[in-house]
Amino acid sequence: MNPIETLQARGFIKSHTDLDALTSAMSAGPLTFYVGFDPTGDSLHVGHLLPVMAMAHLQRAGHKPIVVLGGGTAMVGDPSGKDKTREILTPDKIEHNLQAMKVQFGRFLDIDNCEVVNNADWLMGLGYIHFLRDIGRHFSVNKMMSAEGIRQRLERNQGLSFIEFNYHLLQSYDFLVLHDKYGCSLQLGGDDQWFNILGGVELIRRERQKSAHALTIPLLQTADGKKMGKTEKGAVWLDAQKVSAYDYFQYWVNVHDADVGRFLRLYTFMDVEEIARLEALEGADIRQAKQVLAYEATALAHGEVEANKARDAALAAFSGGVSDSMPSLPVTFPVSLLDALVSSELCKSKGDARRQVQQGAVKLGADRDIKVDDPHIEVSEETVLWKGKKNCVRLVAQ
Repeated sequence: MNPIETLQARGFIKSHTDLDALTSAMSAGPLTFYVGFDPTGDSLHVGHLLPVMAMAHLQRAGHKPIVVLGGGTAMVGDPSGKDKTREILTPDKIEHNLQAMKVQFGRFLDIDNCEVVNNADWLMGLGYIHFLRDIGRHFSVNKMMSAEGIRQRLERNQGLSFIEFNYHLLQSYDFLVLHDKYGCSLQLGGDDQWFNILGGVELIRRERQKSAHALTIPLLQTADGKKMGKTEKGAVWLDAQKVSAYDYFQYWVNVHDADVGRFLRLYTFMDVEEIARLEALEGADIRQAKQVLAYEATALAHGEVEANKARDAALAAFSGGVSDSMPSLPVTFPVSLLDALVSSELCKSKGDARRQVQQGAVKLGADRDIKVDDPHIEVSEETVLWKGKKNCVRLVAQ
């Protein structure tokens, strides 16, 4: 397959400009492309991985990626898909987030053969009047008002700050700068960025009389209608301090049966033929496919050593055993059962914890052999605390 066919076969392409022209350009030699990431947090999450994986496929096919870290645009905040103005981050916080994210990109991309740039380098020194005259003149206010994200904010009477209104111009300008400096002719991004990416394509056409390409990736929902990468505990982060390798593994092994094939294509580099075989499994055998998905995804994000530990711990938990790789909670014994359930995030609140106990979902012991029916008990020694059959934490002495 050519790389565009690969992306199509794996489900990465949602919206695009001229795919035939893009395929032809890639056939002529290495093509430089970019994806932008605003450092609004200090870790990537599962949602970010879709464009990162698309970048990795293109890089493996011989094309040249640029990771643009939005140190400049993060000072403004992208209004796309948001119902309120983003928090304005301080320069120190942005720099902290940038450094943390750089490390994570190296797990998926050949970072030594990848440009990593910060758009603050060219945005922060812009002269406002010159920018309005040279770049702003190419943008229609009427057209910007028709963009879905802006239109929805205004229709809901949620307002849009003037600084957010400038975001479209700044992202478009990024594409022009990268085109001029690196010969970049393709921008990828989530489908909520379609309007912004097209702005850059049009700006390059107007300013340089050159063609550029746009390609967006679907914004995924799981089979049960939830936003991809969201759980009851929040986002599924790549940072092991936020989400352990064990919990990351568990996220993938517990996906809906209907999502397994799709996620294998999107979140692993496995051959599509092998994915088709795993996707065809039915009944209890689908767990084999989930184990493969969980292992491959965890190995990419955390490395094979941690993936092996997570798999061993998950298998031990599934068979009623215990492993040192299970998540642990240091406590001072004796500890209230309700406090332990909440502190371990097995339950959202003490009210939720009481309900789980009353419903018979809470047990103690490596073999889940102690059923708990009193929410007010105290745990006096190291043990394994279970909620249901799959969620557990080791209570250890602080």
